[in-house]
Amino acid sequence: MIELGKTNKLQILKQVDFGMYLDGGEQAGEILLPAKYVPEGVGIGDFIDVFLYLDQEERLVATTEKPFAQVGDFAYLEVAWVNNYGAFLDWGLMKDLFVPFREQKKKMQKDNSYIVHIHLDPESYRIMASAKIERFLDSSFPKYRVGDEVDILVWQKTDLGLKVIVDNRFAGLLYDDQVFKPLHTGDKAKAYVSQVRPDGKIDLLLSRPGIAAAKDFSDELLQYLKVNGGHTVLGDKSPAEDIYEVFGVSKKVFKKAVGDLYKRRLIAIDPDGIKLI
Repeated sequence: MIELGKTNKLQILKQVDFGMYLDGGEQAGEILLPAKYVPEGVGIGDFIDVFLYLDQEERLVATTEKPFAQVGDFAYLEVAWVNNYGAFLDWGLMKDLFVPFREQKKKMQKDNSYIVHIHLDPESYRIMASAKIERFLDSSFPKYRVGDEVDILVWQKTDLGLKVIVDNRFAGLLYDDQVFKPLHTGDKAKAYVSQVRPDGKIDLLLSRPGIAAAKDFSDELLQYLKVNGGHTVLGDKSPAEDIYEVFGVSKKVFKKAVGDLYKRRLIAIDPDGIKLI
């Protein structure tokens, strides 16, 4: 079964002057792959990965170009142009992605970028996008455990911190005091589940939470000192941003690791930082 707006693996049926026809099965019949998208060295009977979409005349067509995102994805895309019907986003294909006015939270402007969800319009069966993100987030209860690693897409800034989209499905939140590196709308990163609230909301951290994280980092910090002259100027009083820039962990995890190494009598703490004993 083929999937419009997604990558499909299809078999080449025949070659013509203007491209190749692929087997779309009973559902779609023969699907044209224009000559300019045909990879070198392929022939009849071969299977190739192609993205399926509708061309300017609403005909099903294949391409070996890879879009920035596919149907079902949330993505941060730039407006290529606007007209009286809506905005058109650059998503890496020759045909731009349409966002009708009804799917815009505010009127989109050319050259600005927005978080959108890509989907099939149930009425026209056309691929389009919407900036009304909340409608497309998964409302089921997330089955995460504390410490689980997830992929996040930064959505928007709030008074509490950064709202993010978790694993292309759920809404999550990074609190301001847990953000130790510059993050902006559209950025992608790894994060860790701090807790899943009873209402299903997900709180996140940029570094792995808990004692295990501190112990893991203790070994990393000890190794860092051994290969860097036995000393670092960073200590308990150092800014969280400086700690994150060097070690990629929160100040809380850093302080726990320092305390662990100090108790094991492996380091000494002085006003100039910490050093190996």
